[in-house]
Amino acid sequence: MIKRRIDSRPTCGRPESDRNAFTLLELLVVIAIIGILMGLVLSAVQQVRSAAARTACQNNVKQVALALHLYHDSNNTLPVGHRSASSAMPFTGWTLDILPYIEQQNVYSESLAAFRISSQSFANPPHIHRSTVIKTYTCPSDPRVRSPQVSQRTLNFVAFTSYLGVSGKDFSSLDGVLYQNRAVVLAAITDGTSNTLMLGERPPSTDFQFGWWYAGIGQRFSGSADLILGVREQNLQPVVSGSTCGPGAYPFRASQFSDQCGMFHFWSPHPGGANFAFSDGSVRFLSYGTNSIMPQLASRAGNEVVDIP
Repeated sequence: MIKRRIDSRPTCGRPESDRNAFTLLELLVVIAIIGILMGLVLSAVQQVRSAAARTACQNNVKQVALALHLYHDSNNTLPVGHRSASSAMPFTGWTLDILPYIEQQNVYSESLAAFRISSQSFANPPHIHRSTVIKTYTCPSDPRVRSPQVSQRTLNFVAFTSYLGVSGKDFSSLDGVLYQNRAVVLAAITDGTSNTLMLGERPPSTDFQFGWWYAGIGQRFSGSADLILGVREQNLQPVVSGSTCGPGAYPFRASQFSDQCGMFHFWSPHPGGANFAFSDGSVRFLSYGTNSIMPQLASRAGNEVVDIP
């Protein structure tokens, strides 16, 4: 009997164990596909986060607008935009006055007690809340305002507001809704509360010197660029040869956290525009394309006819 020898070796040119292995080219293709998919996923996640932050920011603006209306209901007037140095509570304004209406009664009461001890709002203590972050006043899209920062010029440890009252055209026009040393009643907004700006987004300045929610002096003690801002605001800082920022007037346009000149105009970290509260309490996202009609929207009694896109 003749036994046949069975050869188990593969008949092709490479070992059996290599038949299911990736070639280098195939591996590179797979890595490329994974990279593209990761990029798409990360982009989508970033867009979702950005949209969520914008919505949260818009909700904050809505809460502040509602608080301003509740203050008006209780006091028959809106709060002053900013108090001057001669006030009993200098360099405070609407951000302090509406605290009881955004569930910050303790901060409000303790701040009033601090003024009974010292009228110097820069003194900490007793003005400990100068560095207290009021979450409702901060936009989630700006990571800088989540905690107090040190102002680079005066070295104060301060907290901020991402939202400023609309004072009108600029600090001197007094034609808006929230400006220095005067309180406006809603009935005086004859242009219509649904057509008149009350509040808008503007992140703190690059050097953290402007945008304080408490004890903000503003430009030349006017409150400008701290608690209030005009839609064609002027630069009241010394403008000399080589100055980064010109004298103004500054339009509604995009900016960035690193741009010191952004302190002179409304803008936001959101793409394309910023959230604004109107005097009827409504909140709208206005694109930078509305810049041309901002002066009309900012005046309370200019008798303008404005078509808001």
